[in-house]
Order: sequence, then C-alpha cells, then structure tokens
Amino acid sequence: MSTKVVPAERVSHRGQSAVASLPVRRRHKISWRYASVVIGFHVLSLLAFIPWLFSWTGVALVAAGLMVFGVLGVTICYHRLLTHRSFTCPKWVEHTLAVLGLLSMQDAPARWVAVHRRHHEHADEELDPHTPVKSFFWSHIGWLLVDHPDLTRYGIYERYAKDILRDRFYVQLERHLGWIMLASWIAFFLSGFLAELALGGSFMNAVQFGSSVLVWGVIVRTVVAWHVAWSINSVTHRFGYRNYETGEGSRNSILVSIISAGEGWHNNHHADPRSANFGHRWWEVDVSYLIIRLLKMLGLASNIIEPHGRYTPALDSSDRLLTRAGKDIPLQRDAPAQI
Repeated sequence: MSTKVVPAERVSHRGQSAVASLPVRRRHKISWRYASVVIGFHVLSLLAFIPWLFSWTGVALVAAGLMVFGVLGVTICYHRLLTHRSFTCPKWVEHTLAVLGLLSMQDAPARWVAVHRRHHEHADEELDPHTPVKSFFWSHIGWLLVDHPDLTRYGIYERYAKDILRDRFYVQLERHLGWIMLASWIAFFLSGFLAELALGGSFMNAVQFGSSVLVWGVIVRTVVAWHVAWSINSVTHRFGYRNYETGEGSRNSILVSIISAGEGWHNNHHADPRSANFGHRWWEVDVSYLIIRLLKMLGLASNIIEPHGRYTPALDSSDRLLTRAGKDIPLQRDAPAQI
C-alpha cells in the first residue's frame, strides 16, 4: 500500500509557494518480475542452514563477494564512478567493474544510475523512488516489490541515464543481463565441483562442494549485499547524526558505514554528491575511497574529486518537519539537487 498526494499550500525548499504532500491511500500493483526474485532468493538463502551445504570456503566467499561484487562493483563503479563521476578510469577497468556490479543483482548499470540520480533530485520527497516518508519498510525493500509507471526503464533513461547508454557496452548488458547472471551461477557451481574432483574427491563430494559454493557464494552473498545496500536507503535516512543541512533527512551512520565500506556517511554524501570521499571528519573512515586512492596509485584511476568544503552546518533538532510516519525530517531549505 502506498500513497497519493493531495495539494495543500506550504513553502517549498526553494522558498516559493508550493504544495504539501498529504497522503491518500492508493494501491500499488506488485511487480512480480522483481518480487519473485527478491522473495525467491530470500527463501533459497535458508538452504545455508542445511549442514550438508555448509563449508568454510562458502563462508569466505560471502565475505570476498561482498567486497568484489558489492564494494568494487556497486559502491565504486555504479555509485561513485557511473552515477556521480567522482573519478575517471580506463574503459576496460570501468567495464570490468560494471560487470561485477551487475553480478550483485542490483539491476543493470543504466537503471541503477537513473534511479539513484532521481533519488538525489527528489530526496525524501514523494518522487524519491525509495522515499522514507512513506515508511521504513518502503524505503528498505517495499519500493522494489511494486510497479512504478514513472520508473520504467526507458521512461527514466532519457532524463537520468542517457550518458550511460551512449556506451554500447551498457546497452548490451541491458539486453543480456539474464544470460550473464545464469552464466555466473553455473561458473560458481562448476568452480566448486571441479576443484573437489581435482583434489581427488568423489562425484557426490564434488556435487556437495559445488552446491555449497553456489548457495554461499551466490545466494547468501546476494541477500546480504542487498540488505547492506538497502540499509543506506532506509537506515541512513532515519537514524544517525548530521554534519550538514542538506534539504532532506540524510544522516551519517557508523554501523552502516562499517558494513558498507563507507557508504553510511550519507549526510556527507548528500552535502557533496560528486566527492569520491564520503568521510569528512578524521574518524569517518571511507574504505571505498581508500580503494579508489589505491587504484590511482596503480595507475587505474585519475581525476579523483575531493570534498569541496562549502557546506551549511546541520540545523538544530527543533527545526524539523514531521512525516506521515511520525519521524522527523529537516525542513527543506534552498538546497538545489546535485546529481
């Protein structure tokens, strides 16, 4: 269940008369394309509790996969490179990282970029795809389970991702996304299966180890990576502290920053979206930024954008606007969106 807005006069964040968003209930149609995958993977992840499918190699693959596919693929490539152009790199590096992001099952690069750019343009407003104003559940996972007529792939590409699709490589990823995913799953299973055979194991031992690699290295890793990414949409727009006034409710979360390699410094990010470094205080460590610096040392990244330093300090806690859910979101000020 979601909301439809009814106009009421108020002052907008641009200082002009605008309409407020008073919620009226409206039904959303379930998007079975996304819902079946999300629900299905959560159900399949329960296979990890079967002792026959457990292996320490599988557990290690979860940790390694979060770094390789989640941090390198989504955080560094999808988010900081493709969405915000926080640094540049050779095309072969960009394309390699983009494929890693694709294998995180967080959609194709162009749509991920388009949705995130729209989020920045309308953060915490009705048009924000995962606005926390509706509910915590909506911002975390609910928005993924329903159809969004205004977020159809080609409906938002023209406005938000035209630059991405000028590269034919990303067009091909859009067209062959499913086959690429399937090939990666087969590769995970075969890597475990063949490794066990090479070590002298029996056929059934090979099947067992290949299945363990598939369950832990793909399914469990994907579900964990999803919730890490979704927590940035939900947790860091509800809980934490604010360094800056940004015209919406973004916050910095120490916990989310730890599990997401720096993405949890979300208020800093909204204050300066193009910066490659989300950590603005000395103790706000941004692991993803450190990796980008390492890529530069290796000659694989350049033109890294640093924080510009021109910020508005956070408002005091009395300057708040209550949302429908009863949570506080700062009154919106003259803070134009930076995409």
